[in-house]
Amino acid sequence: MAENERPREKLVKNGVSSLSNAELLAILIRTGTKDVSAIELAHRILAMDHEGVKYLADCTVQELSEIKGIGPSKACQIVSAIEIGRRIAKITPTQSNQITSPKDVADMFMEEMRYHKKEYFKILLLNTKNSIIATEIISIGNLNASLVHPREVFVKAIKKSAASIILLHNHPSGNPQPSQEDISITKRLIEAGNIIGIDVLDHIIIGDGCYKSLKELSII
Repeated sequence: MAENERPREKLVKNGVSSLSNAELLAILIRTGTKDVSAIELAHRILAMDHEGVKYLADCTVQELSEIKGIGPSKACQIVSAIEIGRRIAKITPTQSNQITSPKDVADMFMEEMRYHKKEYFKILLLNTKNSIIATEIISIGNLNASLVHPREVFVKAIKKSAASIILLHNHPSGNPQPSQEDISITKRLIEAGNIIGIDVLDHIIIGDGCYKSLKELSII
């Protein structure tokens, strides 16, 4: 490969944004095999699934190690790099944890939740200034009333002395349009919150790079 086409040299000369997904992956795996180069191996990995680079988001070391040319060492490098990116995406500056709009919530949790293969239902616990004091996972799996019981939701809010809460979950399909079950659960929790004295401010559904707010949709 010509020197100006090598991923590492391109990164140094033109910046990381100039690299394709395959080139970024090639830098991580460093070397290919006796039959294929690192860049060719990267293309093969990305072609393993129609989702391309998104496929790597939930891959395990064991799964990657099954790919010819990717041993445990390379698999660990890839998984570690993805986890670093995931952790960076989850970091929110302390001065920016005040919620002023549904977009604030989506910006904070989009990269963390958009690639989940299952539905994660969370609640954000807020103080009187609408700043997040804690985030709690209520259920993992297909969202339904049996998994999201008001008792499980509000016991956590009461323990943390939350003034209000925001409901948050993802749609693995990538389409954040609320289902009838989503709407039903939301209204049920709003009613329970009214009795207890803890307001349910919104229910935000995360899709693949997009979101829906039941408040903005005037559903609640």
